[in-house]
Formats: sequence, C-alpha cells, structure tokens
Amino acid sequence: MKTYYELLELPPSAPVDEIKRAFRREIAKYHPDKVQHLGKEFQEIAAVRAAELTEAYKILSDETLRADYDDQLASGGVASTHVHASPPPAAQATHPAAARPPHEPRPSAEPVQPSGSSVFQHERARSNDIVLNFARERFKQALAIEFGEYDDRRLQGFDVCCVPRPAFFSMKVPPRVFGRTVPVVNAAAVTEAWALAVRSPKDKGDLCVFLMGPQVAPPAELAAAINEARRKPMLAGGTLFMVPVNTRTWVAHVPADAPPVVKSLMARLKSL
Repeated sequence: MKTYYELLELPPSAPVDEIKRAFRREIAKYHPDKVQHLGKEFQEIAAVRAAELTEAYKILSDETLRADYDDQLASGGVASTHVHASPPPAAQATHPAAARPPHEPRPSAEPVQPSGSSVFQHERARSNDIVLNFARERFKQALAIEFGEYDDRRLQGFDVCCVPRPAFFSMKVPPRVFGRTVPVVNAAAVTEAWALAVRSPKDKGDLCVFLMGPQVAPPAELAAAINEARRKPMLAGGTLFMVPVNTRTWVAHVPADAPPVVKSLMARLKSL
C-alpha cells in the first residue's frame, strides 16, 4: 500500500507548495468530466482515488498533522492511504461488546467484525482491480482507433492479443500487439510476460508487448530485465518488443528500435 507521499509521487521532504502542485496534478486525472463517459465501476474508482488524494493533501499540507503522520512512518505504524474514518470513541463505548464484563464469554451467534485493516485491504484490492480493468478497456479503445478491425485472440497470460489485418493489396504483415496488466511493472513481471510471449502462436512478423500497471520499477531495473530476456529467441521468428507502461501517467519506456505503431498507440492512450 502506498504512503501519502507515494500517492502524490513526492519525496518526504517536499515543501507545501510542491504538495499543492502535486495534488492539483493528480486530482485532475479523476475529475468527473474525465470519467463521465466511462462505466459505473470506473467512476467509482475515480471517486475512491479522488478521496485518497484529498486525504493525502489534507494531512501533508497541515504542519501538525504531517508531523504526526511522519512519526507514524518512522515508527512503522499505519501509513497507507485510508479514506474511511474509525468509529468515534463514544460509539465504541456504547457497543454491546464494550459493555460486556471481561469474564463473560462472547456469544457464538454474534458475528466477528473484521478489523479495520482487513476491510481496507479488501477495498484496496477491489480498487486495484478496477484500476487494471480501466487500463485494459483504455488499451482496447486505442487498438480499435489504431487498427479498426483486428483479430482478438485468446492467449493465456494476456488481456488482449491483437492481430491486425493487413492493409488491402499490401503484403506487409503489421506487428502483433499484446497487452498484459499487472499491479507492479518490475523485473519479475517483465520476465514472466516475456516467457509467455515467446510461446505465442507461430504467426509471422514482430510482436509488441505492452506491460501495463499503476506502479513501475526504475528504468534501470526494467532495462536489465529486458536485455536479459532478449537473449531468448521467439519460436516464430521476428522480434519481440517489450513496452513497460505506467497507467497512472501513460508514460512508457519505448525501445529505440520499436515499430512506429508503438509510439502511435502511446499517443492515442494519452489522448483518450
């Protein structure tokens, strides 16, 4: 789970004015006008993220609250984003469990309430699922705009397997484009996606794999993993291009020798 600083993509030493700029930049991504054309589930995740960002800004822009929060970070306490407040002390005191004497056994019929952290983890996992679904749908939209009609095949490990149809009277085979979403785009994710891609059906031509996620490892780590993976030949020949993509900013690490369609798709993804 992310800290408030990570949520705003800031270092812990960031001054207040930088926090304000980061908040405005991030909150704009989830403005209702930008998600009103999307499905209900995507509008829900936008509302959740907006609430998380607002909470982060409220804490980090207040000198006293920020100091308390930094103390929690330093002590290893709860420091992840959490938009649900705990019940007030008065409500806790009036709960039947609180009024029961210590020696009295808890009735077996009374349900055990999940802890706040477990509830939040469940909500966070659901939130991440919606974020990944949003990325998949956006990627499919970009493919539809770029290629029009294409063959969407099913291949284990990938959300989208786009095989474009050659242009009329053209003998040139366009690159295939595969999409895979993961919570974190790191070296392990690159290695796994590459292993799946090299076992893809023996179609001719190059293959471009877009590995997408809301968290992305440093470029050096990704480059090392990709260079190592490139030593493994594809079963069908051609070249495999791995494109790590940050779905929060839609910024990608595009290989220098990647086909033009990669840059074109990234431009479409940013414009949607």
